[in-house]
Amino acid sequence: MIRPSIVLGRLLLKIARARGGGSAFPGLVVEKTDPRLLRDVLSSLPLGTAVVLGTNGKTTTTRMVAQILQDQGLRVFTNRTGSNFVRGILSALLSEVRLDGRLDADIAVLELDEAHSVRFLQAASIDYALILNVQRDQLDRYCELDHTAALLGQTARAAEKAVVLNREDPLVRGLSREKSSFYGLSGALQALFPSDEDLLTASLPKEGGETPPADVILEETESSEEGERALYRIGERVFPCTLSLEGAYNAFNGAGALALCQKILPEASPEALLRSLSGVTSAFGRGEVLTVGETRIRLLLVKNPSAFRQSLFSFGRGKDPVMIVINDYDADGRDISWLWNVDFSKLEGVHTVSGTRAPEMALRLKYDQVPVQHVNTDLKEALAAFLEGTGPRQIFATYTAMLEIRRQLTGRSLL
Repeated sequence: MIRPSIVLGRLLLKIARARGGGSAFPGLVVEKTDPRLLRDVLSSLPLGTAVVLGTNGKTTTTRMVAQILQDQGLRVFTNRTGSNFVRGILSALLSEVRLDGRLDADIAVLELDEAHSVRFLQAASIDYALILNVQRDQLDRYCELDHTAALLGQTARAAEKAVVLNREDPLVRGLSREKSSFYGLSGALQALFPSDEDLLTASLPKEGGETPPADVILEETESSEEGERALYRIGERVFPCTLSLEGAYNAFNGAGALALCQKILPEASPEALLRSLSGVTSAFGRGEVLTVGETRIRLLLVKNPSAFRQSLFSFGRGKDPVMIVINDYDADGRDISWLWNVDFSKLEGVHTVSGTRAPEMALRLKYDQVPVQHVNTDLKEALAAFLEGTGPRQIFATYTAMLEIRRQLTGRSLL
C-alpha cells in the first residue's frame, strides 16, 4: 500500500532540488504529517540501526562505518550529506525508500547531532551506538559539557545491542554501562589527542584511575604522501593500515569505526575490515583536497580546540601558505574564546586571516608570536589574494566559512 507521506515528501524534495539543491524541509513536513514513518522503516531492517555521535569526527567516521559494512556485502542506508537532525535523515530516506515504506537495506548507519539525539530516540529505536568525544563546541548552544555528556548518555542507554566508547575521553568513558566496549590509544599517542579536561587542566597533576581494556587500539600513526600510515592492535595482534585519509585524528576515528563494525559483524576478519577502511575518502569539507587550476587546496574544518590542535599537528607544520577563517554565526557558535586553548606556536607564519572575527584571530596569533601577512574580514577579497600564485595551500575554517569558501572555489572552476 502506498504511503501518502512518502509521495508528498518526494514531491517536495523534487521541488527543493529544482530550486537549487537538497533541503531538510521535505523531511520536516513528513516528520509532522507522519511521525511514525522513521520508526516503521528503520525497525524493519534486519540488522537495525547504528548511530555515530560526538563533537568531532562523526561525519567522516559515519562514512567509514558505512563503507566498511558495504564492502562486507551489506546494503547500507546512511545520511551521506551529514544532515543529522530527524528532518535531515527523513529527507535522505525519501530518496531511497519505496512508496510503500520499504527500504532495500540491511542496516542504517546514521550520524546524529549530539543535542538532537534525544529527539531521534523519540522517533526511532537504535541498536548500536559509537560515541567519539565531548569537546567545547558551540557552548552558546550546548551549554556545559556535562549537559552534552548527559544527552549522549541517554543515547548510550538506548542502544539495545552494543555501545562503543572512546576510553581516552573521560566524559565519554563515564558513560560506560553493561553493554559497553572501548577503543583507544597507545600511551605514546595520548598527548596528541587531549580531552577537553586535559586542555583546561594541563598544569595540574593527573588523577590515577583504572584504564579499561579496548577492543581496538591505535598504536602508531604517521602522515605520508600515500595517506596516514597506522598500526592497529585488534585483540592480541597488530595490523598495519595505510588510510587514504590524512591526519592522525582520522586514524583514531578509524579505530572507533573498526570497533563498531566488529560488533555489527563479529565474524568479519580484521584484515577485511582494514582493507575497507584504507579506501575511505574524505567527507565534504573534512580535510578534502580541492584543485583550482593548478593550485592544490586542503580545506580543514575547525570548530573547537581539539579539532584545531589535531589539524595543526597533521597539516600545519609544513611550508605551504596558510589561511585561517573564523566566523561567529549561529552555525559556528558565537563564543570563540576556545581559540585561546589552541597552541599555534608551531606555525611558521599565516598568509591570510579572514572571517567575521579576523581581528581576534590575528591577535591570538600575535600572542603565540606567529607572523600574519594579511588581515581582511572580506572573505571574497581575502580568498582571491590568498590564491594568487601557484603551489599547494592550507585553509583552516569554521563551518559557515568552509561553506562559503567552497562556493567561491566552485565559481573559480573547481576541478
